[in-house]
Amino acid sequence: MNIQSDLLQSQGNTKSSPAFLSVWNMESYYGESYIVQNISFNVHEGEILALLGRNGAGKTSTLRSIARMDAPQVTHGEIWLDHKPLHKMRSHEASAEGIALVPEDRSIIPGLTVEENLQLAQIAPPIGWSIERLYDLFPRLGERRKQEGVTLSGGEQQMLAIARALARDIKVLLLDEPYEGLAPVIVDEIEKTLRIIKEQGITTIIVEQNAIRALELADRAVILDTGGIVFDGTAQEVLENAELRAEYLAI
Repeated sequence: MNIQSDLLQSQGNTKSSPAFLSVWNMESYYGESYIVQNISFNVHEGEILALLGRNGAGKTSTLRSIARMDAPQVTHGEIWLDHKPLHKMRSHEASAEGIALVPEDRSIIPGLTVEENLQLAQIAPPIGWSIERLYDLFPRLGERRKQEGVTLSGGEQQMLAIARALARDIKVLLLDEPYEGLAPVIVDEIEKTLRIIKEQGITTIIVEQNAIRALELADRAVILDTGGIVFDGTAQEVLENAELRAEYLAI
């Protein structure tokens, strides 16, 4: 069986569908290091996409490229969100158009309480969910609203990072390793939240080493290997394909 050719054929079969977010032939570099290597994929509105692969496959770099961060530098290709050319924008402009990146380190601002972190996210438009609505979504944050954000537990910091993204009026949520270091019961809580977010029509791309949990949550999956796409299809296809998982996810 030729896994590579079969998987790339699966990728090609998904590209013709109308998309809300489209990445076309994107290439990104850290200095002279070619990290994201000519990748293309579509994400539909309200869909959860699992972006998977081994360490070093280019997953985080792909998220950062879509969010238009300064590094890596996108040198080729196009990124479209709801007919807007993200590839022509800087990160603050992409954010204003509805892209929200929750990085692996969560980037909670030291010296600010939970509530101040949320208020800071709403200092300029476009404003998203109200702070009280966010406390309804994450009751633990409401209980700790006056506590300094960086003193929260890891799970609570992840909730705050997601809530801070939702405090903006977003269209696409980019999550980098949201389950890392969290107990299974907290992962369950985060997943429940992501399903609620999906019901609100927000599109999510999740990068996660806990691939099985991500696949059980996601509608579709894209698998990267050394910076390129080797699979683009349904999450269920990956769950049912042990050979594929062993080859590219080591599970």
